[in-house]
Parts: sequence; structure tokens; C-alpha cells
Amino acid sequence: MSPTLLPKHVAAVIKYQKHPLKALEVFNSVKNEDGFAHTFITYKCMIDKLGFYGEFEAMERVLMDMRMNIDSSLMEKVYIGVIRSYGKKGKVQEAVDLFERMDFYNCEPSVLSYNAIMNILVGHGYFNQAHKVYLRMKDKGITPDVCTFTIRMKSFCTTKRPHAALRLLNNMPCQGCEHNAIAYCTVISGFYEENHQLEAYELFNRMLMSGILPPISAFNKLIHTLCKKGCTQEGEKLLNKILKKGVYPNLFTCNVFIQGFSRKGAVNWAISLLDGMTKEGLTPDVVTYNTLICGLCKSSKVVEAENYLHKMVNEGLEPDSFTYNTIIHGHCKMGMIENAEKILDDAIFKGFIPDEFTYCSLISGLCQDGDTDRAMALFDDTLRKGLKPSIVLYNTLIRGLSQQGLILEALQLMNKMPEDGSAPDIWTYNILINGLCKMGCLSDAVNLMNDAIAKGYPPDIFTFNTLIDGCCKQFKMEKAIDIIDNMWTNGVTPDVITYNSVLNGLCKASKTEDVTELFNNMLQKGCIPNIITYNIVIESLCKARKVNKALELLEEIGNMGLTLDSVSFGTIISGFCNNGDLDGAFHLFSRMEEQYKMSHTRATYNIMIKGFSSQLDMLMAEKLFLEMSDKGCAPDSYTYRVMIDGFCKTDNIDSAYNFLLEKIETGFIPSLATFGRVINCLCLQHRVHQAVGIIHLMVQNGIVPEVVGRIFEADKKVVAAPKIVVEDLLKKSHLTYFAYELLYDGVRDKKQKRRKLPTGLT
Repeated sequence: MSPTLLPKHVAAVIKYQKHPLKALEVFNSVKNEDGFAHTFITYKCMIDKLGFYGEFEAMERVLMDMRMNIDSSLMEKVYIGVIRSYGKKGKVQEAVDLFERMDFYNCEPSVLSYNAIMNILVGHGYFNQAHKVYLRMKDKGITPDVCTFTIRMKSFCTTKRPHAALRLLNNMPCQGCEHNAIAYCTVISGFYEENHQLEAYELFNRMLMSGILPPISAFNKLIHTLCKKGCTQEGEKLLNKILKKGVYPNLFTCNVFIQGFSRKGAVNWAISLLDGMTKEGLTPDVVTYNTLICGLCKSSKVVEAENYLHKMVNEGLEPDSFTYNTIIHGHCKMGMIENAEKILDDAIFKGFIPDEFTYCSLISGLCQDGDTDRAMALFDDTLRKGLKPSIVLYNTLIRGLSQQGLILEALQLMNKMPEDGSAPDIWTYNILINGLCKMGCLSDAVNLMNDAIAKGYPPDIFTFNTLIDGCCKQFKMEKAIDIIDNMWTNGVTPDVITYNSVLNGLCKASKTEDVTELFNNMLQKGCIPNIITYNIVIESLCKARKVNKALELLEEIGNMGLTLDSVSFGTIISGFCNNGDLDGAFHLFSRMEEQYKMSHTRATYNIMIKGFSSQLDMLMAEKLFLEMSDKGCAPDSYTYRVMIDGFCKTDNIDSAYNFLLEKIETGFIPSLATFGRVINCLCLQHRVHQAVGIIHLMVQNGIVPEVVGRIFEADKKVVAAPKIVVEDLLKKSHLTYFAYELLYDGVRDKKQKRRKLPTGLT
């Protein structure tokens, strides 16, 4: 090498060399050059490069060499870099060890070193240890700076204490530290994480009014928090605020928003944002397109996703494995296997190498499509091409076979795994156990679990929950409770899903006392019930006509901080109705909106309408029917049926007849029983022409027995279909014989045929 080689030249080569060990070779080779000696800058560049790529053994050797050749008073900056490198790779203990040895190496840690180690400890959840480091720093007389306080605020926010972080932020000026944007954004983000949107927004405004503008990097972190929680609208509000202050978004900002919109399923907004980026002078990158393509595929818009694949290629961007795998997976989920294969062929032509994820998507898609033979052939072909058979690949095919009911083939495939140098895991067994339970083969599922235990694969919570669910669906409740006892024996703690499955089974079997006992046992074991648990217990109490106890439980749920749902109210309202206590039902129905601020659903309206209809109070039933429509709860087929039944029982045949016609106009098809009930009532009042009109209406709407479809001649069908419908209604006991006799003559009467069909339905 030239004798004019300077340290800055070596540092530049090291910095731009992509491979860390090749950079190390360059670093070591220049030692032999006459007149050259490594300086602080070359050592630091080399140590940073090795630390960044996780080559820690080589890094420690260079660091040891540096200690012998560089003044220890200059080393703190290097140690901080090494501590951060360890932290980024999750090697917290190594970072702490180096920090503790700094004194030994004659390098007194300053506030910068303390900040570095505290930040790593907080970032990895070691909050108590970080606090101890802070106290040690204070004992040594080292003055905290704004970064120290920000790290402490981050600790408070991560442990769900944003108000403590705010107190620290407010106290900073008293400690001699001025506020900065990073400190503000940390606390604002903490409030948003805990859903304190109003306080977060007010603090954001306070920051701007103080003349502190967040750098775009800090703002992006804040926006990422919001978008991750699905609060994209709140993010847009903040963006509009900083735009007015002259802070402009960068590409990362747009990418975060596109990801946020895509996660919410608002892909049209994401597309609009992408289209608007170019107008603002921002050029989308591969991450931008990948984010949008992923969102489109999750929203089942795979054709649009493929269009954006072509668009990114046209703009000179090169799709990566994520791009192709996302689109292939999206097509496979939609059952568009041929399209997925065409995309794969084109990708391979362009240099893409299919990986495990690619083949898993195709195999899963083929199985979902019922083409298990091709799935197995593709699996074999994958192995022939040299792809190492992994547990993920095996489990994908085993799951696909199990879902198609091919349990024997799935078991054979699991047994074949050792031949290919692979071995099943507990998930393999769980897939098969789940398949056996769905087929009702409980004893085989239990035997398979015992086989897994014997082979050294201890069952997990999913294994037991699957077996318990299988038992409950077959009402083998004693067996389900035995499995819970077996869980404790195997060191697995039953969770809320476990208890909910058994409680639901006991409830369906009307074993109210057992439900109460198991619920109390669940609480004693320290398992916290969720709203589903309480809804099951409420249903059980209502079934046993203990509605007042269920009502007490409703109050208890609110006191526990759980969010009540419409199921909780609907179950108790239904319990009151079944007890004949319509006053109690309607009182709770009213309190639902007034006291609990919960909107009524179609289900709660239907329960109340059914209750009033059963008591023949059709005035209240009709009032609620009109109210539900006004409040945006469109009536469904059940609502109309209940109303029609009630009108028929109260001999209000005009309303029953009009509701039947309205139901059909709305697009619902009434049941044969509903048609029969209205026709019977019309015939009792000798309104045969309207009853016949309904028969012809049924024929027009295709509500006819299958035999009508076998009559190919149109003229014959017109004559025969009404007669067949009438006979079918009688045969299925939906018509009285009196109505049948009137109708049979009526459908043959040419005068009746010429009568106008119900308005709007001709």
C-alpha cells in the first residue's frame, strides 16, 4: 500500500464495507504497513461495524487492542457504542457487565454512560434495575440531563403510569432541565397508549404553544403508536397541527399512515395517500408498496394488490420476497390457486427463489380448495428441489389434511417425519388432536395426547382446551372436568378459555348448580373471568329462572371494570320475558340506554318485541318495531315473523297480511309456517282471493316444492304449481283442512286467477 495511507482512508473503507469480517481483514492488514498506526477513529469505526452486525467476539478483541493503544480518557464514547450494540441485540447482561467494568478500565462513567445503560434496561423491561442505576448516579453526584429524565418518563409510560411521567415532565425546569420535543412526545405517546386521548391531545397542543416543534423522527414514533392502536384519525389531527407550524412529513410518515389505514381495512384511504405522495414530492419505496399490497391482500383485494405490484415494477422498484409471498398468500387464501402459480412462475423468471413461506401458502391454498392430492405432490416436489423439510412445512400440510377430514393421511405424514430428518412438535399433535375432536373421535384424541407425552412432548394449554371443547360439544361434562384436574397434574394452568368452555357446556346441559360451583372454583384458583364468562353464568341463572340473581351479577360486572355488552342485557331481558315479567324486562331495556349508555341492537329489540307479542300486546310490539327502524336497527326475518305471528293471534289479519307483503318486498323469504298462518287467518274470514294471491306470490318467488322444477312446459307449470304448493302446505301441517278446501277450489277458479296480485309484487 501507499506510504501516504491515512487513518481517515482506512476508516472510510471500513465504514463502507458491507461485510464486517472483510472489514476486519482490511483493519488487520493495514497494521503491517510501515508508518501506519491505528487511531481512535479507525478503532471506533471497526468496533461500531462489528457491534452493528453482532460479531461480538471479534469486537471484544479489537476493543482489548484499543485499550492498550488509546488513552483511557477517550474511551467513554466507544464504551457507550458497545453498550448500545449489545442492547440492540438483546445482550443486556453483556451491556451491564461492560458498564460495571468501566471504572476498572480507568474510564469514569458520565451521565452519557448512565443514560445508555438505563435506556437499555428500560427497553428490555428491567425497570427496577434502571431505577437503581439512576439512584447510584445521583449518589455519585452526577447531574441528570434531559435525556435521563426522558428515559425515566419512558419507564413510567411503559409501566402504564403516564401521569407519573407527566409530573416528572412538569418538574424538569425545577431540576435545571429545559423541556424538549423528545420528552414531550414520550409522555404524549404514553397517554395515547393508555387511551387517554384528551390528555394526550392537550399536552401536544401545550408543546406547540411553548414553541417546541417535534423533529419529524420523534413525530413519526408518536404517529406509529397511534396507527398501531388503530387511531389514524387522531394521527391526522396531529399531522395537520404540525403542518401549520412548518414541519413536513417524510416518506416514513406516509408509510406509517399507509400501514395504519391498511390495518383498519381502510385501504381506499391508503391508496389515496399513496397517490398524494408524489404530488408532495415524495417517492414511494418498496416498503410503501409492500405495506399497501399487504393491506389489500388482507382486505381480499388481491387483484388490486397485483396491479400495484406491476406499478412498482414500472416505477423501477424491485419487488422482494415479502412482496411476492404476500400476493401469492393473498391469492391462495381466496382460492385463486392458478393465479398464485402464474405470479410465482413470473417471479421465478425474474430471479425470485421460493422459500418455505411460499410453499406453505400454496399447500394451504390447495388443501383449502379440496385438492389435497396436488398439495401432497407439491410437498414432495418441494423436498426434491432441496428445500429442507421444516416443522412449519409439515404442520401446514398436516393441518390441511386434517381440515379436509383426512386424519389417517395426516397421521401417516407425521409418522414419516423422522425419515426426512424432522420431528413433530406439540403443535403437530395439537393439529391432529383438534381434527380428531372435530370428527367426534374423543378417545383417539386422548390416546394421541398420551402418545405425545410418552414421546417427550408435554401438552400445552391449547391441547387441553381442544380436548375440553370436544368433550363439551358431546356433553361429556364429567370427562371435561377430569381433564381440568389432569391439567394441574401436567403443570398446565387452566385459563379463562378452559373455564368458559366447561361453563358453557354445563349451561347448555342446564346444570346451574354445577355452573355456580365451577365459577366459584375458577375465582378461587385466581383465574380472572371475562365478559364471556359472566354472560354464560347469567344465561345459566336465567335458565333456572333466577333472573334477580342474574341482575345482581350485572351490577357486579360493572363494578369490576369489565365492559358490559348487549349479550349481557339481552340474556337478562329474555329471562324476564320468559318469566312473564314484561315490566321488569322493559325496565332493564330502558335502563340499557339511559343508565348504561348502551345502544340497543337488533337482538335486544327482537327479544322485547317477542315478549310483547307473546303477551298479545301488539301496540307495544309495533311501537318498538317502528322505533328500531328509526334508530338504524333494520328488522330481520325473525322480527317480521314474530310480528306476523302476534297479529295472527290477535286476529289483526290486515296487519299480518301487510307485514307479510312488506317482508317479501324487503327481500326476506318467509317460512312456510308463516305463509300458512296468514293464509289460514284469511280463509277463516273468507278472504279467499287474498289467500290465493299469496299462493301465486309464492310461486312467483320460487317458494315451491322441488317437483315443480321438473315441469318443463310453461303452460302446465302455471296451472300445476299453485295446486302443488297448496297440497305441500297441507301435507306439512301448515294449512288447516278448511283452508285447503277453499284454496283448492280457489286456485282452479279462473276468476280468482284473474284477480290482481298484491300491489308491487306482480
